Amino acid sequence: MKIENKTAVITGGASGLGEAAARLLVFKGAQVVILDLNEERGNSLVTELGEDAAFIKTDITDTNQVQAAIDFALEQFKRIDIVINCAGIAPGMKIATKKGSHKIELFRKAMEINVIGPFDVMRLAAEKMIQNEPNDEEGRGVIINTASIAAFDGQIGQAAYAASKAALVGMTLPVARDLSSEGIRICTIAPGLYKTPMMAGLPENIQEALGKMVPFPSRLGNPKEFAMLVAQIIENPMLNGETIRLDGAIRLAPK
Repeated sequence: MKIENKTAVITGGASGLGEAAARLLVFKGAQVVILDLNEERGNSLVTELGEDAAFIKTDITDTNQVQAAIDFALEQFKRIDIVINCAGIAPGMKIATKKGSHKIELFRKAMEINVIGPFDVMRLAAEKMIQNEPNDEEGRGVIINTASIAAFDGQIGQAAYAASKAALVGMTLPVARDLSSEGIRICTIAPGLYKTPMMAGLPENIQEALGKMVPFPSRLGNPKEFAMLVAQIIENPMLNGETIRLDGAIRLAPK
């Protein structure tokens, strides 16, 4: 699918990986609708990107807000061709210690934001994508979810996070099969250690040490490199039903 003149809905698009994807897609001629809770950052980014970008404050755990965001995207740009799910949280807690057990509310919250939210966005956006006229490859849309290498190498304290990201990996193939007859593709990216706002909050020496854990290149990933893969997935019609690790060959140790 050509990126130019297409419309992308990006959750968590006001910062980090989602912001990098938004910037690259606009650079390549697309329109983007940013869904995020951070109004200040979202509006600032739209002002910077110009008329090809729009922002709507959205809690992806609220179906009514997700539907409103989908409707907003259609009002702004008349179509939806691409969905990129980047919104998520990374809770940390052991399942049990001498001090007590994992808070079940925290586990539920991880599932609501990291699994149910993206699924809700996918199902409601796909319903609209199906109405698109097919391109010369019979394609009507592309969905990209953001998992994590924790889906495969979950560390101590990451049971909730790893389970939620593994759920995104697990639904990739069946969703690709569900939507294959409609010409809609889906892939999942599983990033490794990236210099996102969450990571940037750590001391510089900790960031450097984490970067050195990556075999090659021995550094933290740049969100621009995530965006590059997003663009390739959109443009390459044979990328479908697959989860792609984007991690410099790192395999996480238990802690």
